[in-house]
Amino acid sequence: MFMSDDDDDDDEGVCCFAGALEVSQRSPFACWFSSMLYCFGGAVLSALMMADAPVAPLTNTTNLLLASLMWYLVFYCPLDAVYSLASVLPVRLVLTAMKEVTRTWKVLGGVTQAGRKYKDGLFVMIAVGWAKGAGGGLLSNFEQLVRGVWKPETNELLKMSYPTKVTLLGSVVFSLQQCNFLPIQTHHLIFIYTLFIVTNKTQMMLLGSSSYPFSAVETLLYKTLFVRPLTFSPLSDPSSCASPNHNKPNAQDQKPSDTKETHPKDAETTKKTD
Repeated sequence: MFMSDDDDDDDEGVCCFAGALEVSQRSPFACWFSSMLYCFGGAVLSALMMADAPVAPLTNTTNLLLASLMWYLVFYCPLDAVYSLASVLPVRLVLTAMKEVTRTWKVLGGVTQAGRKYKDGLFVMIAVGWAKGAGGGLLSNFEQLVRGVWKPETNELLKMSYPTKVTLLGSVVFSLQQCNFLPIQTHHLIFIYTLFIVTNKTQMMLLGSSSYPFSAVETLLYKTLFVRPLTFSPLSDPSSCASPNHNKPNAQDQKPSDTKETHPKDAETTKKTD
């Protein structure tokens, strides 16, 4: 939706997701609730992972009221003035840059939160940072259920979008830095990562392209590590495999031949006799 934790490559952060306009007319509360999931999904998911209260992010009344105000203006403003303004390219670029800066702080906040409780817990830090930065996308299936839609094929774990991938990358980098595996200061890493994601997202918007810098590396790693060699037989269910003798007819099923086989010499003798 608007300035959410995560969004697809095509909507560029300022758009109404599929079916949202219909839901906004049929059930404003369901539309509001799904919008809040997109806005606060990362904080809610990371709180669940850290065994904290999932409603804790909603205790910030100012943020909740601001998000609710923006939701109302996007869907119910006369003549769609706010949405039309947000769809203008220069405004979209500014909003996208702001969103990517916010993503950096969310990822770092999740990594730091996990690091305080689980010191040197690298994988926990990566998971919590990823959840806090891309929680809106990771909770997209639950958000769809709120709107009465069920599309399991859109699961982010099955087909990751660019925001989910770049958030995972940032979570890994910040976690390695927090565990002293990367010899770099935190503020330097924040600047480099923010500059990378803002520049890349802006370039994708201007060029209308969905490709990203590490797509070639991702493809290479996938083909190298996870594609089965052609020399191996494809995976199959052993119970469905036919035995070698399965296609051979049984002796009982064979019908006796109408013509008897005769030896060449016997046939020649028979001709002479005739």
